[in-house]
Amino acid sequence: MRTQSLLLSRRVNFGIEASLTSPSSSMAVSVKMWATLTFFVGLTFLGLGSSAKFDELFQPAWANDHFIYEGDLLRLKLDNSSGAGFSSKSKYLFGKVSMQIKLVEGDSAGTVTAYYMSSDGPYHNEFDFEFLGNTTGEPYLVQTNVYVNGVGNREQRMNLWFEPTKDFHSYSILWNHRQVVFLVDETPIRVHTNMEHKGIPFPKDQAMGVYSSIWNADDWATRGGLVKTDWTHAPFIASYRGFEIDACECPVSVSADEIANKCKSSAVKRFWWDEPTMSELSLHQSHQLVWVRANHLVYDYCSDTARFPVMPVECEHHRH
Repeated sequence: MRTQSLLLSRRVNFGIEASLTSPSSSMAVSVKMWATLTFFVGLTFLGLGSSAKFDELFQPAWANDHFIYEGDLLRLKLDNSSGAGFSSKSKYLFGKVSMQIKLVEGDSAGTVTAYYMSSDGPYHNEFDFEFLGNTTGEPYLVQTNVYVNGVGNREQRMNLWFEPTKDFHSYSILWNHRQVVFLVDETPIRVHTNMEHKGIPFPKDQAMGVYSSIWNADDWATRGGLVKTDWTHAPFIASYRGFEIDACECPVSVSADEIANKCKSSAVKRFWWDEPTMSELSLHQSHQLVWVRANHLVYDYCSDTARFPVMPVECEHHRH
């Protein structure tokens, strides 16, 4: 089992290329930065981890015969006999997880590729990416959800500003004491803020595993279940690479109190995700989030008065 480094000091070379279009202007601003880092840069939620091989961090969870290994690539297969899924070998409390995924090409209606973090038990916490397939030519929808103490029903759905089936893109979850941030290619698409001071529970004391799977969900995934999976297009393939976990690893044998102490920053150890710059989005990231929501959000549970005649309490206080 690979032990994750908690405090890294090695140099990291990286490139960032972003293109944003303001909703109020047709001007496109393209920014390209190349830098050599020795520490965390506050403009992006980049940890200092590096990509690992699949079997260093993960293991098959079900349907091993539906796994296809091609060098550093992993492909999961869905056919009319089974889907497939994998899980992390360890659990984690706070940090960042990332993987690059290329979604099912062509007619993917009825299929779901899920990527999420979750703890165990009826009062579990969970952070979900669910990629909802569609008919050829129609956009994939990305559904995110947050469960706290076993309660979910916090769905948001959006389309993407690129074609997610043609190339690999990075999908990440950043989690610390102050917020949970969902990122696509390092662009924040959702923020769940700690509002315990308002009496709203926040996931902070249950270690989580990291999971992904592909499965048939044609009873709800595409147009509410109206469009069914067309098995003549099977097998449906989701591809993975670039597995990264930069987080506080929690052995199964360790108690909850010990985990809390192990994963808490102190005077002698400081985790990068507890730095002040990580407590909220930067101004640049806030602008990115506003742009994404203005141009790509198609459903927000906070606005669904049919499901929630009384607005969920966290919706009253969230800035985004």
